[in-house]
Amino acid sequence: FGDAGHVAQLRSHDPAAPAELSYVARTYDGASDWESPAAWSPDGRTVAYLQGGPDSLIYYAGPRLAVTPWGGTGRPTVLTEQLDRHVTRPAWSPDGRHLYFLIEDDRSRYLARMPAAGGAIERLAGTGGVVSAFSLSRNGRVALLLDTPLRPPEVYVLEPEGPRMLSRQNDSLLAVLRLAPVDEISVKSADGTTVNGFLIRPLDYATGTRYPTVLTIHGGPVSQFQREFDFYWQLLAAEGYAVVAMNPRGSSGRGEKYSLAIWADWGNKDARDVIAGVDHAIRIGVADPQRLGVGGWSYGGILTNYVISQDQRFKAAVSGASISNILAGYGTDMYIREYESELGPPWKNTQNWLRLSSPFLKADRIRTPTLFLCGEKDFNVPLLNSEQMYQALRSLGVPTRLVIYPGQFHGIDKPSYQRHRYEQYLAWYGEYLRTQ
Repeated sequence: FGDAGHVAQLRSHDPAAPAELSYVARTYDGASDWESPAAWSPDGRTVAYLQGGPDSLIYYAGPRLAVTPWGGTGRPTVLTEQLDRHVTRPAWSPDGRHLYFLIEDDRSRYLARMPAAGGAIERLAGTGGVVSAFSLSRNGRVALLLDTPLRPPEVYVLEPEGPRMLSRQNDSLLAVLRLAPVDEISVKSADGTTVNGFLIRPLDYATGTRYPTVLTIHGGPVSQFQREFDFYWQLLAAEGYAVVAMNPRGSSGRGEKYSLAIWADWGNKDARDVIAGVDHAIRIGVADPQRLGVGGWSYGGILTNYVISQDQRFKAAVSGASISNILAGYGTDMYIREYESELGPPWKNTQNWLRLSSPFLKADRIRTPTLFLCGEKDFNVPLLNSEQMYQALRSLGVPTRLVIYPGQFHGIDKPSYQRHRYEQYLAWYGEYLRTQ
């Protein structure tokens, strides 16, 4: 569902190529953050690539690092068989002895390497932050892009003692900004499952004062919030909001079993998990239980719809590029293979499709004023889905608004529209969370 995209396996057109030669591309809102082309060894005899999981598990299966000899001889070797974490961007060392790659772990993404013949994985950079890209020089030096919750990405060079910053692109900006601290939290969901995430207090936070609080939900669902600079979190904190950002079941970063926990069961365990983060913020005296908001984009919008149809405490919601009538997605969006693999055909498993469409079919449970937004040309989660929920709430007399961005697809990439979207978020939350 968009942010964490679909998994595409691209195979070689060379009939002599091994059948298993493929790579995984995961796209975030149209960006190429996780695109990972196969990598040739320096001697041209071996290819490193990302091997997808079983087709039956679609995007829930994590990509694994594998190597295969070129020319149709020999079998592939999966190097990260026991890792149970998503890996991406394989690259060979100049001497061909090691493979470098990125590993997505709980709330982080770090640079690692391992012997090309297999062996122990060595963590090189990314502790406390996120490595989004790296490059190897011919003499083996490593440059990388690294950011943290309080600093946007900068270019670093990897030294024996750790990363050394080279660029200072954001110094002038950071000199005039005040940033809210980003705290890591772990909470227990309703069934005892540990759920990890982040809590951001308002800029001028004062102990003993409760604040309007926004639960923000990531897309995917197989994605995660990470230890990286998040403009939206800081924007909300600067406007006086606390922010709760959880990685519920279905998220990546904690292994395949954790992701698969919501298989054909959307809006159940994951809804309880994100709500547990809000309950924690209330329990420790940060969140005002009478001024709660919730919102997200793509699957984040989908889960927002599930949340507000189950919990009427939320006084404002923002649902971007979402769907609630799952039947309306069949044949109108890009997920036919995923639907049939996970839910089965609607004519065979009708009750399952109806159950997962509960925010639309039981929209009369919703009391939360909700802002819906979508790109006009979105083919991931098309506009008609937002239109249906908007109309349902209008018919029910629940305050609602629909914003359509002309010419935009699943990701809103026109700068003026991006700014407008943030302005809409702030205006909507301001109207319903600041007046209580």
